[in-house]
Amino acid sequence: MTDTSIHYRIRPANPAAHRFEVSCTVMAPHPAGQRFALPAWIPGSYLIREFARNVLSIRAEAGRKPVRLEKVDKHTWQAPALKAGRPITVTCEIYAWDLSVRGAHLDPTHAFFNGTSVFLRAIGQESSPCLVDIQPPDGKTFKNWRVATALEPASGEKGSAKRHGFGLYRAESYDALIDHPVEMGTFSLATFEACGVPHDVAITGRHDCDMNRLTADLKRVCEWQIRFFGEPAPMRRYVFLVTAVGDGYGGLEHRASTALLCSRNDLPYRGMKGLPESYRSFLGLCSHEYFHTWNVKRIKPAAFVPYDLDRENYTTQLWAFEGITSYYDDLALLRSGVIELKDWLELTAKTITNVHRSPGRLRQSLAESSFDAWSKFYRPDENTPNAVVSYYAKGALAALALDLTLRKESRNRISLDDVMRVLWARFGQTGNGVGDDDIRLIAEELSGLNLGRFFANTIHGTRDLPLKRLLSPFGVRLEWERAKTASLGIKTGTEGNELKLATVYDDGPAQQAGLAAGDVLVALNGLRVTPAAFDKHLARLNPDDTVELHAFRRDELMQFSVRLAPPPADTARLLADTATSILRKGWLGH
Repeated sequence: MTDTSIHYRIRPANPAAHRFEVSCTVMAPHPAGQRFALPAWIPGSYLIREFARNVLSIRAEAGRKPVRLEKVDKHTWQAPALKAGRPITVTCEIYAWDLSVRGAHLDPTHAFFNGTSVFLRAIGQESSPCLVDIQPPDGKTFKNWRVATALEPASGEKGSAKRHGFGLYRAESYDALIDHPVEMGTFSLATFEACGVPHDVAITGRHDCDMNRLTADLKRVCEWQIRFFGEPAPMRRYVFLVTAVGDGYGGLEHRASTALLCSRNDLPYRGMKGLPESYRSFLGLCSHEYFHTWNVKRIKPAAFVPYDLDRENYTTQLWAFEGITSYYDDLALLRSGVIELKDWLELTAKTITNVHRSPGRLRQSLAESSFDAWSKFYRPDENTPNAVVSYYAKGALAALALDLTLRKESRNRISLDDVMRVLWARFGQTGNGVGDDDIRLIAEELSGLNLGRFFANTIHGTRDLPLKRLLSPFGVRLEWERAKTASLGIKTGTEGNELKLATVYDDGPAQQAGLAAGDVLVALNGLRVTPAAFDKHLARLNPDDTVELHAFRRDELMQFSVRLAPPPADTARLLADTATSILRKGWLGH
């Protein structure tokens, strides 16, 4: 260990109590006293999560003697000045019971952690190289545990880990250290190569996954994406860290890996025929996080260069980094041959439907949605559909609209593909941050078009996107289907056998009658309401019928007269013309 390196050690000290023991040794602490801090958030998930709340205890020592630490704020500790040449070690006990892709989780079956949850930052020494000693839990029960991570073993150091083994790993900086999540346990493991790069798939949890089918499909997707941006790939190895549970979905990107949470039924099984919707969705999640290897992990908004881990990092560009990625995740499945055209049309129509059913699209722009992610998108409530538009879903449609505009005006000579490759060359490979106008300027430079109005309307405005008009030249028809039953303007949820209003949509019949989110419906026209029977009751009614609804608000029974509205035409369908379109062929390959 060199005098300039930061040395970490992490051990599952008490798996049954969900506690890690983590130490950080600074060989050359700041002469005025070293400060330590735990990040307040994790890049890729834009919400202050206060990881320091899981620190159960913290202590420091230098030369085997205790050193007093002063807590400066919610996640920062100050050590006193020490004699020159005296290293300092800070040791934490950290509670880990967050079964998500964002935090840390430990029990006797496995251990998982993101560095942001467990590794203190030595303030002022973030660029120093890091060594981390990953240790197993004590006891014979854990003798078959191994390690899955994209961290590189610390070759040349005493105690260096072997691949998938415990021991020393290295990272070139603190930023790199916290960008490599780690899984420990008895996970299933499969390996494949994509464009010469080894890829691991480690699956934790009970499952019956056909690993051969999964790796074959992932190989096609990964190779397409690597070739899309251009070989060689920006990572030496890549790891898919998958946790399979009864019901779950989520992913978080990292520079050479991704943490994924899925339902075990989403995984392919031996003898499975075709491509079930659940498996297609999982492949889309894998594709999304893999595309982030370029778009957001290396092509970054200027506000993220570098990350400020103590507070919110505001940007109006999440629509591009999440929305464009959401456009390409399913497109990569299609272009790589994993799904067919009809599948892609179905997936895209579903996105259009979801955006169209959100009244918030008419209130909040994509730029505002991106900026407000910290306070609104990651803190949804009963009014979110009325107030917020998803920079993922509408961002994907904005990317679609931009791609179609560039392709139509240039007869497929220029596309969003070209814009992404220029972003990769100018920003991803240089480390410079993308400015607010850079995507528009690059698109204009490549196409010769003036896209000021397009970006004003699509990114900074709240108009519906003209997708029907944009899709038509490509031989794709957008049609709207009307719901089968009259509308109350509500979204319901269930609690046991109770039917509760989850959302009451702006200006809908229910809101106009005085109903509110949280109300529990108990009767419609004098008949008891149950989750199973409610839709059957509505199906027998007509638009403009007036119904009497009884509902509990808190513990008070209330009565409402509601005039039903016509069923909305809010379900999108995309249909490809039978005749092959030259423009569509150049775009989708079909």
